[in-house]
Amino acid sequence: MPIIKSAIKKVRKDKIRTTRNKKRELALKALIKKVRTTKNSKDLQAVFSALDKAVKVNLIHKNKASRLKSRLSKGVSTPAGKSTKKAIAKKRVARKIKK
Repeated sequence: MPIIKSAIKKVRKDKIRTTRNKKRELALKALIKKVRTTKNSKDLQAVFSALDKAVKVNLIHKNKASRLKSRLSKGVSTPAGKSTKKAIAKKRVARKIKK
């Protein structure tokens, strides 16, 4: 146990910060899990916002947030009329085979 007055205060503050960060982390993980299961673009926007907020408060590193955004956006279906890179590549291969 700390003896110095400032160290005692630091322990108190650390407990509060730990619980706050844990709550934020669990909420973020729940959002990510929801996007992976539902694959909804509206949920994806909520996760992007939450990831940006987590980076802002130093909960996660910005590169991790960027990596998660990239991976999650690949899994979510694109709106009608827009093609993905894989779909375009498949069409090109199909055209070559027909010729």
